[in-house]
Amino acid sequence: MAQNIMVIMGGFSSEREVSLQSGQNVAAALRRKGYTVTTHDLTDSHKLISALTRRKPDVVFNALHGNWGEDGTIPALLDLLQIPYTHSGVAASGIGMNKYLTKLIAKDAGIKTAFGRKMTAREFSTIGATLARPYVVKPVSDGSSVGVFIVKEQEDIFQIRYDIPETELLVERYIPGRELTVMCLEGKAGVVTEMCPRDDFYDYKHKYTAGQTLHILPADIPADVAKTCLSCAETMHNKLGCKTISRSDFRYNPEDGVVFLEINTHPGMTALSLVPEQAKYLGISYEDLCAKLVEDASCRKM
Repeated sequence: MAQNIMVIMGGFSSEREVSLQSGQNVAAALRRKGYTVTTHDLTDSHKLISALTRRKPDVVFNALHGNWGEDGTIPALLDLLQIPYTHSGVAASGIGMNKYLTKLIAKDAGIKTAFGRKMTAREFSTIGATLARPYVVKPVSDGSSVGVFIVKEQEDIFQIRYDIPETELLVERYIPGRELTVMCLEGKAGVVTEMCPRDDFYDYKHKYTAGQTLHILPADIPADVAKTCLSCAETMHNKLGCKTISRSDFRYNPEDGVVFLEINTHPGMTALSLVPEQAKYLGISYEDLCAKLVEDASCRKM
């Protein structure tokens, strides 16, 4: 059994604050389970490597979110250092972070996705006003609904700003309806949650601000809809080769049916996060969920 755990959190992405919340919660939970835990706020790559070399943890708990954290970068480093880590490996993390690649895999598996195309922010600035509305525009590789916009009216385009012209975007047909999510734990999906934000869009504010979103668990949806969500979540988890845990998001309405949106290979572990909530519903405490991730930790063997 692993004893010395380093929780890496923070990082360089737009999800830094969420990662810090997740990391602090995880560290406290693991200490309650009897592990020796240190934390590392990732602000400099050289300091991270030095800390890993000095502390020699048995396992790294990867509580990072967004780019540099859940895109395969940290797993690649830990593979080279031969330090076991939680969550998915390089390939699953990199593909799962890329919404366009994930979409292609879902389509190949026969899972319904929204019609869309990939383009740069520069291209979007030229043709965005000519695209059929309503549509959603979002970065190909980012999380927590950061940089996501819904364009329903012509004037909505003017609120869209991306600082880097070469940022890759995914522009998809907007799917109205109910927002659903499914945790997949060790290849098995158990229950569907419906998210009901106070406003129309389940964005960053609604995800991480108390009182902004109602979680209905289990979702009050037809049995066949729930079955489809569970099956699709398991398929995507296994197709990507995810390790231990993932969370898949969907939209549902009677006309379109269940439409897969994206998969998260490093789901949040904050007080408002969906995965710990579903785990609790299934009889798994937050502490036991964190311990399960630690005990499933591994790295690519040389």
